[in-house]
Amino acid sequence: MRTLASVGWGLVLLASLPLWSQERQPAAPVPAVSGPMLSISPNSDPGEDRMLTPPPVSGQAYPLSLASEERANYLRGGVTFTTAYSDNVLGATSLTPVSDVSYSVWPTIALDETTSRLHTVLSYAPGFTFYQRTSAYNEADQNLSLSLQYRLSPHVTVSLRDSFQKTSDVFNQPDQGFAGAVSGSAQGVNDSVIAPLADRLSNTGNAGITYQFSANAMVGASGTFTNLHYPNPTEVPGLYDAASRGGSAFYSYRLSRQHYLGVTYQYQQLLSYPTGGTNQTQTDGVYLFYSFYPGPRFSFSLFGGPQYYSAGLQFTGAIPTTVPASQSWSPAGGASLNWQAQHTSLAVSYLHSVSGGGGLVGAVELDSANASVRQQLTRNLRAALAGTYANNGVLALADLGGHSISGSASLQREVGEHLNLQAGYTRLHQTYSFISANPDTNREWVAVSYQFARPLGR
Repeated sequence: MRTLASVGWGLVLLASLPLWSQERQPAAPVPAVSGPMLSISPNSDPGEDRMLTPPPVSGQAYPLSLASEERANYLRGGVTFTTAYSDNVLGATSLTPVSDVSYSVWPTIALDETTSRLHTVLSYAPGFTFYQRTSAYNEADQNLSLSLQYRLSPHVTVSLRDSFQKTSDVFNQPDQGFAGAVSGSAQGVNDSVIAPLADRLSNTGNAGITYQFSANAMVGASGTFTNLHYPNPTEVPGLYDAASRGGSAFYSYRLSRQHYLGVTYQYQQLLSYPTGGTNQTQTDGVYLFYSFYPGPRFSFSLFGGPQYYSAGLQFTGAIPTTVPASQSWSPAGGASLNWQAQHTSLAVSYLHSVSGGGGLVGAVELDSANASVRQQLTRNLRAALAGTYANNGVLALADLGGHSISGSASLQREVGEHLNLQAGYTRLHQTYSFISANPDTNREWVAVSYQFARPLGR
């Protein structure tokens, strides 16, 4: 198992995108800059000979673009102006709720280019955010995402991806008019613990390779890493820096054009850095998975199996102390669904697994559910809804865990060829030991976007 983990870590050095074998890229009506929005549709028709990489092992979020929005080979750019009101910007750091109004400007640029063997997606959006009352949090934000997919041969594909974000408010994004990202993966990033207003740097990358060695059989391997850093710990009491590294390998068999069955092994090293110590958890899991594709834009997946974890805590100081590791077996599993129609897109997922704590004191036993839907109401009007639930039970320290519930709704209207108007509402409820006085946040926002798109090539 350690050998396989080392292989996964070696792939991480390539740094970047999940395991897709398709070539079409969904385009959204405003430039997408977050990693999940760069997804290649898992429901694209690969032809009779080429296999899909099922969602439980692809490591990629489902696309939420409408079928009518899909476009390949383009250069997009523009600028977005946003203003938002929040009734609880300081979260856990204030005994009484503090409200504030923010203003943001986001220049954006995105490149999507496909050749016979290479698919490149580059997206960049620097941002500038200003607050009326809490001006100490004024921030220059960064959103950068790069993905490469290279076909070494007709049946071997290498994919690389890296996504970096620097922000003071995770709610404040240039593509916030979209519904939230949903993944069908067995090994995803846990970002359910939210500090409403705090400086935050995050970086996520992975590298993978797939090889279809027969008409109906495929193998693949991938490596992933994540880093989470809070530059000012006083802004996030109860949250800490974190990191993870992992590797996986899978075998997938196509029973028929619609039915895929397979097995995957996954290894994770989950790290968090509480004051004066390091919390390290290692997991090994073997899962069976099944994916059903009744149509080129519809998929349903299940996975499940045993997961073994070992969690230990080390304190540094004048007298270094090591807390003996706790070890146990735990079941892991999940289900997901994705549907893309001409005017509707839907993604739903559920996951139970030992996962990174997303800033909590250590790794957690995570139960999470996510749902997002987008609907084109008229030719120029679109609506989006999203909801998430997550219960984080810190291993051996359950009283430091808690749960999060959030929901959002937004409307987007096109005015002419280049102008978009957007408005939305988000509500967040969190119950954690360090967020007890003010667990609720309500946020309303409006945005105006100017954008252009230029085709590449013919």
